[in-house]
Amino acid sequence: MVTTPTSTSPPIAVTTARLERRWRRSRDTVILLVFSAPLLIFLALPLLALIVRAAPVDLLANLFDPDVAQAIWLSMATTTTTLLLTLVLGTPVAFLLARRRFRGRAALDTLIDLPIVLPPLVAGIALLLAFGRRGLLGQQFSVMGIDIAFTRIAVVMAQLFVAAPFFVKAATAGFANVDREIEYAAALDGASSFQVFRLITIPLSGAALLAGAIMTWARALGEFGATIIFAGNFPGRTQTMPLAIYLGFELELNRALTLSAILLLASFLVLFIVKVLLRQRLQVWGQ
Repeated sequence: MVTTPTSTSPPIAVTTARLERRWRRSRDTVILLVFSAPLLIFLALPLLALIVRAAPVDLLANLFDPDVAQAIWLSMATTTTTLLLTLVLGTPVAFLLARRRFRGRAALDTLIDLPIVLPPLVAGIALLLAFGRRGLLGQQFSVMGIDIAFTRIAVVMAQLFVAAPFFVKAATAGFANVDREIEYAAALDGASSFQVFRLITIPLSGAALLAGAIMTWARALGEFGATIIFAGNFPGRTQTMPLAIYLGFELELNRALTLSAILLLASFLVLFIVKVLLRQRLQVWGQ
């Protein structure tokens, strides 16, 4: 009995259908790219113009300019302080929102979201009315000889007001996605609540916490509106990089270009790191 060898290759009809699906997918991709091109070009062109206009030689030369160096140093110092305060003050709020259900929780959650959508200039006016010399609390501080408005403390407070919600929202999501069974098991083994939080909750939500911290730092670094209203624009005292860009655009364009390029690079790196962290977290959750 002669047996004919069986073919392992797919039927011609199946192969044709696969090729047709690939062709349709490629065609649809091209069509989508064509319709997406106007917005993509609009978003990319200004950034490209900034990169082309800011020559590397000029950037390096302007980095040693005293005014530029002061603005960079002040931005790094204030944003670092803002980030540390956000971690200390924002973590309990995020844990509360993630783990507890209580009356007024929706209002509290809305309060955290409000600075994100509030115009920065409005935030600056609100801070000035609260902590200025004639503000609600500012008058009490003035009696004690403490002035907050138009000082370096005001810079940090403005950054904290507009940037802290980014960490709180990210940390809330991170805490909410921690497997509670692991925490219960650690508690049954004799771990205290603080030990569970420090050794279990924080590591398991670490990616979300880190992403929120990075976004907070980036938002604080780029803060302009609330700062210029509440802290002013005084070189060497309250002038951060965004404020120096605003002043440099009127007086010295090269300084503004240097600082703009630095902020552009920092923003790109921040977004890239956050996307990598979130992708890793999504892969862990999907396993």
